[in-house]
Formats: sequence, structure tokens, C-alpha cells
Amino acid sequence: MEYLPVEVIGNILSRLGAARDVVIASATCRKWREACRKHLHTLSFSSDDWSVYRDLTTSRLEILITQTIFQTIGLQGLYIFMDDVDEFSASTVIAWLMYTRETLSELIYNVRTTPNVNILDICGRQRLETLVLAHNSITGVEPYYQRFPCLKSLSLSYVSISALDLNLLLTACPNIERLTLINPEIAMSDAQVTVELNSPTLKTIYVEAISLDKFMLEADSLETLHLKDCALEVFELIGKGSLKHFKIDDVSVIHLDIGETVENLEIVDVSNFTIIWSKFYQMISKSSKLRRLRLWDVVFDDEDEIIDLETIALCFPLLSRLSLSYDLRDGLLHYGLQGSSYLENVIALELGWTVVNDLFTDWVSCLLIRCPNLKKLVIHGVVSEAKTHEECQMFAKFTSSIVQLMRKYMHVEVHFEYE
Repeated sequence: MEYLPVEVIGNILSRLGAARDVVIASATCRKWREACRKHLHTLSFSSDDWSVYRDLTTSRLEILITQTIFQTIGLQGLYIFMDDVDEFSASTVIAWLMYTRETLSELIYNVRTTPNVNILDICGRQRLETLVLAHNSITGVEPYYQRFPCLKSLSLSYVSISALDLNLLLTACPNIERLTLINPEIAMSDAQVTVELNSPTLKTIYVEAISLDKFMLEADSLETLHLKDCALEVFELIGKGSLKHFKIDDVSVIHLDIGETVENLEIVDVSNFTIIWSKFYQMISKSSKLRRLRLWDVVFDDEDEIIDLETIALCFPLLSRLSLSYDLRDGLLHYGLQGSSYLENVIALELGWTVVNDLFTDWVSCLLIRCPNLKKLVIHGVVSEAKTHEECQMFAKFTSSIVQLMRKYMHVEVHFEYE
């Protein structure tokens, strides 16, 4: 170890992550202390890393963090995640940020202060590439002054911000590629809660736990769109057909529009969602490059609707992975299985059920026939703790039927996953 260059030791210390571990390791010898001071590029303070943080008084914790930060030169990554700690002094936190801002490329900041610290004023016009904010408020964004020319990734969790300031903040990030919004508190002056965002460079957006009347996103370069646990009346995406990955999970939306040009869609993943199949199919029907389609725990708005396997086979010829889970209704199932087209490229098939019955076995059988090149089948199910004798018999019959069925498809790898 004595022959290692101090730069290498600095990289080793940076990979430790937690500030406590870095301080302990740097006490090894003078060379390691020099590496910590001059070549450490990442430092992390998290209340999850060391339980003692929660036992220290706020003033003592401030001193500890201040001493550690001020012993370094040229930090590139600073993580301050004090979720269970009382509010810090704003002046102290400002001192940390002012000392490191010129070299920082990544800042993860979850600190409550009195008064609130304006991160945009302090870190704007610097080299920051990744900014993660939590439990803070943002007001009065000035995009031409509080500019982030190098920022590529922005994450806001439990942040209070107005719809206007949110859009202005995106404007202040001319090279942003990734945006994450988790349970933001959107301040609105009107009764209707509307968010309009515009970014020509945005490639990925993840939105979770947001409730709005209208969400409009104009992003010409967007490739990945993920909505989770959201309540929206209207969601509209305006773009130029660059979207490749579309995922929604437990979303309530009355009007959903991802644009007319969806030729580049490769992955569609929909779960815990009430679906109008005719409208949904019309929205994605031109996605001839689709390779993965997942419709999981979906509920049909119209009880007479059913997913049409023939339509899937004809419209998505490159499909290689298909996942389906929804209630199978007697009398409608055969309509969804009509046709003779094969899913030639499907090599992985996932099927789920909530109620064991003969319909599911018939469904599996028909799908196996339609997927001649299948290599892997995964069957998901829900098994309750308390079962009646009749339910146990049905489950045993189902297992026997599947085992007998799969003897015809010895080349297919079969997995059962129950919860």
C-alpha cells in the first residue's frame, strides 16, 4: 500500500462513500490524510449510514460536517441526506455549498434549514451535472440568472414549487436529459391544477405520486416516459416520435395521449390500470418496432372488451416478450384467441391469474400454440393463506393440467411464481 500514488488512494477513499468511513480510513497515515485532503472527490453524509448522527445535537452535527468538508479540496460529489435530523442553520449549509460549488458535478441535498436555502442562487452558473433535491421549496426561478449550463439530471422529491417555476427551471437547464418528480407540491394560483413543461433535450422523465388536472409535456427528444401512482385528468405528450419506452403503473387518467408518431416504441409496460382496449390499441398500433408488451393487472373499462391476440400478432411482428394478466371471462375468451397468426418472435411469455379455473389452463394452451419459438414461460399466481377444500382441489387440478400440458413443450423452460 505504501507504493500506491496518493491519487489512487483518493479514488479508493471516494468509493467508501460514507464520510465516517473516509475519516477513519484517512487516519491510517500521513499519506492517506494527504489523499483525503487533496484527492477525495466524493463525500457522503447520510443519517442512514451512521445511527450516531441521530443522537448528536444539531449544532454538534453541523460542526462535524463542516470540519470534514473543509478538510477537502476539489470535491466533485457531495451527498447530504439528513432525513431524520432537525433543521440546520441556513448560514452553515450555505457555507458548505459555497466552499464546494465550483468543483461539484453532483449534489444530493436533503436538508431542512431555517430559513430555506436557495440552492439555485448558490449552485447556478457552475459545473453541476446532477442535482437531487428533497424536502425543499423553490420560488422565483430566474432562468437567465440561475442557469445550469451543465446539468443533465434533475430530481425533485417532496419539493414545493409552482407550475410556472418548474417550467422555468427546465428552461434554465438547456442540456437536461433526465427529470424525476416524486410527490411534488405544485403551488397554483388558479383552481385548475395544470402543469406545462417544455424541454427540447429531455430524454427520460419519471413522475410519481402527482395529482393534476392537466399535465402537458413537450419534449422532442423524449425516449422514456414512466408514470407511477398518479391521478391525472389529462396527460398529453407532444414530441417528434422519439419515444421508445412507455410505462404506467397504478395511474388514473381520463385522457391519455402520447402523440401520433409512435413508430419507435420498443417497450410498452402497463400495470394496475383501467384500460379501454380499443383506444389504447389505436394509440400504440403503429409501433411496428415494439419488442416488449406488458399488460399486467389491467381492468377493462367495458366488460365486453378483450385483448385481441390476432391484432397483437399482426401489428407487432418483432414482439419478443409478452406479459398478460387480466380477468378471463367465460364467453369472451375465445374472441380474444381467434385468428391464425403466430407470434413468431416471442421467446418469453408471462401469464398471470388471480382466480384458478379451467379458463386459465385453456388460455395458456392456446398461447403456447401461437408462440412456436417460445423458450421461457412464467406463470404468476396469487395464493391465499386460507383456502377451502374446493379451492385446494381446483389448485391441484390446475397444477396437474399445466404439468400435463407442458409435456408437449419440453423445450420450454417453465417457472411458477406465487405470492
